[in-house]
Amino acid sequence: MEKQILVTVLFTVFTAMLGVGIIIPVMPLFATDLGATGFTLGFIIAAFSVTRGVLQPVVGNWSDAWGRKGFLMAGLAIFAIVGLLVPKATSVLDLIFIRSFQGVGSAMIIPIAMAYMGSLAPEGHEGRYMGYLNIALFCGIGCGPVIGGAVADQWGLSSVFYVMAALSGCALTLVIVNMPYNTQHESTGPLGLFRSLGKMVGRRKTMGMLIARFSTMIMMVPTMAFLPLLVSSQHKATGMQIGLIIACRTLVNALLQVPFGKLADRHSKVLLLVIGCSCMGAVILAIPSGRSVSMMVVLYMLLGLGEAVIWPVLGALATEEGRAHYGQGTMMGVFNLAMSAGVFSGAILAGVSMDVWGIQWAFYVSGAAVLIFTYLGAYMISTAT
Repeated sequence: MEKQILVTVLFTVFTAMLGVGIIIPVMPLFATDLGATGFTLGFIIAAFSVTRGVLQPVVGNWSDAWGRKGFLMAGLAIFAIVGLLVPKATSVLDLIFIRSFQGVGSAMIIPIAMAYMGSLAPEGHEGRYMGYLNIALFCGIGCGPVIGGAVADQWGLSSVFYVMAALSGCALTLVIVNMPYNTQHESTGPLGLFRSLGKMVGRRKTMGMLIARFSTMIMMVPTMAFLPLLVSSQHKATGMQIGLIIACRTLVNALLQVPFGKLADRHSKVLLLVIGCSCMGAVILAIPSGRSVSMMVVLYMLLGLGEAVIWPVLGALATEEGRAHYGQGTMMGVFNLAMSAGVFSGAILAGVSMDVWGIQWAFYVSGAAVLIFTYLGAYMISTAT
């Protein structure tokens, strides 16, 4: 039974994230066609993060008590509906509302999948199991942009969103057929959501891990959503080339998840966090200086390398904290809330920086913020008692 759950969760995450990944190269272009500025483009992305962030701890806490399959099914259904709605948008406001709705679905997919993996991971193998999940996630997102760019070049921007809807529907069918209703779940005991949150605030190691997770997500908007605008203006890149740049990052990340997951289980997680963060920050600061598409490919491969170091580390830390103190669903919900808060903050920060100083400063400011906050989180983890 555990093997069936594991395989189903991994394949479902891959399929769902493939659907998400294909819209990455086209969403900024679709939004700008509707009149989005740098600030409103950031707000479109931030709207997704707000609804996702608010709901993730609630969904996670409920899944500890009630089980996880129903939430996963609902999230995938919402993703399929969003794929059908986006091409019908006629204004930036429409996109903000649709992306907010997509955030509701997202709150029921990745945190629930992480909770499944946390519950299944044997003690001492947390990094490895989170590495497995990250492989599915990044392979889906990594392959998606290449497919999305090719589909957009061939059939237009709207067709990409219909493909997303179809892939999400396939993932939903997989869960309905293969995932048993009596899957493992856990009770958080006497601690409800708010008491768990209070306990997290008072625990230095948990807060350090959450700050690190927050900081490493600040760079998502400039490195994903603003990249098509940067390389289109500087290098006249095609949709396929944009997808290739993004894919190189995520595929490198995916390929290195298992070895770095094993490394996280055996060696200092704080040291690995600092090394990975330093690599990421340096790359983000260098992206505006990329002088060709090929150089951007190299930079994004290095960015994927840095992410491959930190993702299993932070996932393992969250799994350990959830098992010992809060319940996996609750911990993963708050963990992903920190991710959403980072994306939201990064979206606003990058959007304002772009409008005030130019698109290059979206990368400079984001890179500096990633380094500062991650080092703070690593210090808190290392000094926790």
